[in-house]
Amino acid sequence: DIDHLNLRVQKELVEWLNWLKADIGFDGWRFDFAKGYSADVAKIYIDRSEPSFAVAEIWTSLAYGGDGKPNLNQDQHRQELVNWVDKVGGKGPATTFDFTTKGILNVAVEGELWRLRGTDGKAPGMIGWWPAKAVTFVDNHDTGSTQHMWPFPSDRVMQGYAYILTHPGTPCIFYDHFFDWGLKEEIDRLVSVRTRHGIHNESKLQIIEADADLYLAEIDGKVIVKLGPRYDVGNLIPGGFKVAAHGNDYAVW
Repeated sequence: DIDHLNLRVQKELVEWLNWLKADIGFDGWRFDFAKGYSADVAKIYIDRSEPSFAVAEIWTSLAYGGDGKPNLNQDQHRQELVNWVDKVGGKGPATTFDFTTKGILNVAVEGELWRLRGTDGKAPGMIGWWPAKAVTFVDNHDTGSTQHMWPFPSDRVMQGYAYILTHPGTPCIFYDHFFDWGLKEEIDRLVSVRTRHGIHNESKLQIIEADADLYLAEIDGKVIVKLGPRYDVGNLIPGGFKVAAHGNDYAVW
């Protein structure tokens, strides 16, 4: 174990981080198991190495009901993520992985897309509160891959990407999905839509519909995304929008 309160440990880790920046060329940090030390310690490492980007892994359990599924209200879960960023410095480069969104999406795509509209009418994950500081993802090396600890439903992965690549927050693409699953072209199309229309981490999200079989949202008045098997949504799509990407139970205009 590393004693992060030890001043010598702090000094040497800061020197190592600055070496990684100056000599190797890294410009961002991922804080693994950030629950294992205080946000105050992470702040020291960030302030003294000045990365352009930093993201923390704060993986805690969602609140579950008696049916074994996540509660609709996950405010306590996303508040923990917000609190970490606040303590480290909200005006700096610190962000956190949006595990709240990941957990809700996991269940929502299984015929419960109503979960994607929170009680306040906004996105139910961290992106609904502080999207500029939320790094969204579908799976990572812990949740998916060989460890398979909390995997996204494998036949609905592209619905997950249609969501995070059109929504506010900073989306993160999983290596396995991009290179090993044969999804490169589909994901590329969604990335192109995001880039072409300038969707960014603080883009404005308007949720049009959120039912069991349909989620429909408009982003920045430029992009509309649909998740779910409901096919006939033409009456909900404003004129002038054309399909730019589509796949199994998702479409983007």
